[in-house]
Amino acid sequence: MAGTDHKKPSKLQENGPAIILVVPQLGENIGKAVRAMYNFGLTDLRLVAPRDGWPNEAAVAPAAGADIVLEKTRVYDTTAEAIADLTYVYATTARPRDMIKEVVTPKECCARMRSAVDVGEKVGLLFGPEKAGLKNDDIALSTAIVSVPLNPSFASINLATAVGLMSYEWFQTGSDIPDSYTPSLDTKPATAGELQKLFDHIEHELEEAGYFRSDQRRSLMRRNLRNIFTRSEMTHEEVSTMRGVIKALATGGGPGWQAEKAELAKKSGKSDD
Repeated sequence: MAGTDHKKPSKLQENGPAIILVVPQLGENIGKAVRAMYNFGLTDLRLVAPRDGWPNEAAVAPAAGADIVLEKTRVYDTTAEAIADLTYVYATTARPRDMIKEVVTPKECCARMRSAVDVGEKVGLLFGPEKAGLKNDDIALSTAIVSVPLNPSFASINLATAVGLMSYEWFQTGSDIPDSYTPSLDTKPATAGELQKLFDHIEHELEEAGYFRSDQRRSLMRRNLRNIFTRSEMTHEEVSTMRGVIKALATGGGPGWQAEKAELAKKSGKSDD
């Protein structure tokens, strides 16, 4: 599977929220939720009265190798039993309920859970059956409701998507990955000296080609060219490649390529006869 590399260390969220699926119906959906959990390092799955029982062979293939979650899964008869050891429980639902209960976004929910976990508390997320979602009796046991901002006329999302979305938001609260970065691989940034040689090279060839005929615009044109390359944060290898490109364009590929091209044209002409 693309993106799976068992040689890399797992980043498990040992104190992450328990994922509690209340009366889940299809084993396939449980397996997909398991996969979504393990994508973000969560392993504490609790099932409340699964319709088709547990273990469920239908969950294995959709879990896509997240065996640790399947093996650790615990089954309970009631929601109250499943959340008994948790301090804070957040119920996921898109439908309005006839009760006064705080509603938070996934981002706010996960920020609160992270704060609780940081001081040693245990937390969990409740998800209802695929067909109708959580019952009010289950929601009444929760600390607050989590509601995902969605298209108001189409706000129902499937179980695995809901689990994945909340797991992602949780993972981000503890992630140290920057919002933007460029992999460096085995290269290094071009030095100012290497860039200057590139500027000299391209400007010389453009001078020869008559690009700088306008004395009034010469300085602006040179400055624009230099800005293009300095803004791109070129590497040492990229500068070398660009200089090769300039040389090839300026010389028509050199005598070797000219001779080879002439030979290819000659052969092509014979084949047409």
